Amino acid sequence: MRLLGGILAGLVLGLLVGVAAVAVHPWWWGLLLAVAASSAALLASPRGAWRISYAAAWAIVVALAATPRPAGGYVVAGDLAGYVMICWAVLMIVVATATVSKAASRADQGLPGK
Repeated sequence: MRLLGGILAGLVLGLLVGVAAVAVHPWWWGLLLAVAASSAALLASPRGAWRISYAAAWAIVVALAATPRPAGGYVVAGDLAGYVMICWAVLMIVVATATVSKAASRADQGLPGK
C-alpha cells in the first residue's frame, strides 16, 4: 500500500508541477522558476517509485504540451524555452532512474575487501 501511495503522490505532484512549469515557461523568469521548482521537487522526493513517477508525469505533461494542437500551434513551442523544457524533461527522467537506489560500497556494508 505504501508503494501505491508513493506512486500516486509522485504522479499528482508531477502533473501539478508540470502544468505550472508549462504555463510559465515562455517568460525568462518563468523558465528559470520552472526548472528550479521542478528540480527541487525531484531532488526532494524520496528515491524509488515516488521519484520515478514524479519525473514521468512531469515529462508526460511536457510531451503532451509539445504536440500540435487541433487548432494549430503548440503550447511548448520550438524556441529556446521550448527546447530547454524538452531537454529538462529527458534530464529529469535520467536523474530519476539513476538515483533510484543508493548503491552501498563494501565499506558501507561492513564486508571485508578482497
